[in-house]
Amino acid sequence: MRQPSAIARRMAVASVSLVVAAGAAACGPKDNDANGSGGDSTPHKGGTLTVLNSQPQSDFDPARLYTSGGGNVPSLVFRTLTTRNRANGAAGAKVVPDLATDTGRPSENATVWTYTLKKGLKYEDGTAITSADIKYGIERSFAPELSGGAPYLRDWLVGAADYQGPYKDKKGLSAIETPDSRTIVFHLNKPEGEFPYLATQTQFTPVPKAKDTGTKYEEHPISSGPYKVVKNENDGEHLVLERNTYWSSAVDDQRKAYPDTVDVRSGLDSSVINQRLSASQGADAAAATTDTNLGPAELAKVTGDKDLAARVGTGHFGYTNYVAFNPTVKPFDNAKVRQAISYAIDRSSVINAAGGSALAEAATTFLPNQKSFGYTPYDLFPSGETGNAAKAKEVLKEAGYPNGLTVTLTHSNSKDFETSPEIATAVQDALKKAGITVKLQGLEENDYKDKIHSVKTEPGFFLAHWGADWPSGGPFLAPIFDGRQIVKDGANFNTGLLNDASVNAEIDAINKLTDLDAAAKRWGALDKKIAGQALTVPLFHPVYKRLVGKDIRNVVISDWTGVLDISQVAVK
Repeated sequence: MRQPSAIARRMAVASVSLVVAAGAAACGPKDNDANGSGGDSTPHKGGTLTVLNSQPQSDFDPARLYTSGGGNVPSLVFRTLTTRNRANGAAGAKVVPDLATDTGRPSENATVWTYTLKKGLKYEDGTAITSADIKYGIERSFAPELSGGAPYLRDWLVGAADYQGPYKDKKGLSAIETPDSRTIVFHLNKPEGEFPYLATQTQFTPVPKAKDTGTKYEEHPISSGPYKVVKNENDGEHLVLERNTYWSSAVDDQRKAYPDTVDVRSGLDSSVINQRLSASQGADAAAATTDTNLGPAELAKVTGDKDLAARVGTGHFGYTNYVAFNPTVKPFDNAKVRQAISYAIDRSSVINAAGGSALAEAATTFLPNQKSFGYTPYDLFPSGETGNAAKAKEVLKEAGYPNGLTVTLTHSNSKDFETSPEIATAVQDALKKAGITVKLQGLEENDYKDKIHSVKTEPGFFLAHWGADWPSGGPFLAPIFDGRQIVKDGANFNTGLLNDASVNAEIDAINKLTDLDAAAKRWGALDKKIAGQALTVPLFHPVYKRLVGKDIRNVVISDWTGVLDISQVAVK
């Protein structure tokens, strides 16, 4: 998957997406009941919802978006075979049917998945949505000129590795069958019990072939959701959505579609967004954001104001900030050195550097501490709240460094409170107490990404982070620890360069499971097993704190996205 910073941009990535800029409590959000000044007032239809964002909703084409669960703004226009459950907290981490009647019917070995579309599905022009449209929508996502979406389908579908999309290859993908207008069948290379999660990606949006305008489709994509695009300026900087009169809640129980209009304005400075939401003047009273958090200083101000505090929603998205080791670089080829650093980490100082306990929660597991990921509590190298320097020195002596050692920590210069200088300095200070001198190597964001994601240049000791394409241990552990996903001549995310046959085999075994609860338990156990190799030091999971305008009603924040779900919002 993408890095959480990319997810946050897409999802919020996120991608996810994301992404997302881009969680934490196993019970889900603890105070996500922000409802504007009306508190528990009943939401009503009508009015205009204004969305104030920093990042534009660019590439507004379902083929090009990297969004899990259908995304946030995209989910108002694009429906998919499955989607995320629109509910608060942990309940929102479940996958549910969307265009389909169920979450999919697998073959015995989960290599064939069959879906049936609901009856009465229509586009914004009143024409029927068919299974052939979904097949075509997926196929066009393979076109090089429409790249940007999630890469899984190219890997998972039989014979799809070299497919170039329908503009160059009219035959299409034989791995996707449409025996009738309401049935679609997918043939996979290997068992994938989590295919229902993948079917939430926007690549599964139906696209009518007759209305496909290629790279210009993003200007007016044909809506299958409750809203249609009536304006798209400057590649998503200003989007205006109005009701799709052919959408019906009778065939969509997930989106509330309360407002008549959704006005998305982007390219704004984050401080300006929070100031406008705080003041809630004019149209901003019915405004929200899908990508802008409260910072430490802003949160302190809000916390001291009872009315503002009531308008703050709290969310958690599955992502972990961590220290990464490259065991091919000395002295990190010595497991004892990696363990010593693990013992020395002062998570309280790291959390302070990340904005404080309201914005970050300590992590001792690589998997986020949410049930859907399979969270299994462990702390194999306990450092306490402030680091265990004595234990670190003892292990360092066992490693052959009785007088300490000097290492270099690579980080980004971006002020993201994740891999930035503040976090690096907190790590540096903690390790100094254990006799480890840390030299800091700060790089500009692009240089940092290029360096840490190349097998040839990956440093021995660096800050990293990871977020989930969907709320499961699979897209969290496999890209980082499956040896078969090491990319030698491209972007590599297996930071520890781990290629353990037993780990790879367990990933394959879990992927065969269609019982997602059973799979989650196995992911949790695998997380603990991998942690014994001390290839990472989990630091913290971020917490999202976001303001809404005083007239916003029905705030829903799920553990899938960690942010306000605008498909549920009312402004009256």
